[in-house]
Amino acid sequence: MSWNGGTLLTNVLLGWPGVTTQPHRFGGVEFRVHDHEIGHLHGDRLFDLLVPRTERGRWIDASKAQPHHIYPESNWVSVYLNTEQDVAGAIEIAKSNYERFKPRGRDAK
Repeated sequence: MSWNGGTLLTNVLLGWPGVTTQPHRFGGVEFRVHDHEIGHLHGDRLFDLLVPRTERGRWIDASKAQPHHIYPESNWVSVYLNTEQDVAGAIEIAKSNYERFKPRGRDAK
């Protein structure tokens, strides 16, 4: 069986309350919670996430992400899902986005 980091990542993200998927505008699958994109998956090995500028450098410095593969100066980061460690890093960054976007209080469903 071949490696499929995208499937591992998808299984984890869809296990979080309120997370849904939809086609991404540039191809692939977009993960959303409460009308916000957590990140999007291109194929089985590339996960892109928009992160706050204050967090971008931390994820890159920790080798959990790289500057975005097309827009390296933006707040987008890319994670290549080549190993279990890569998937774990992608999950950690996605969880940070999820916690920022998930509904709270009366809006939680």
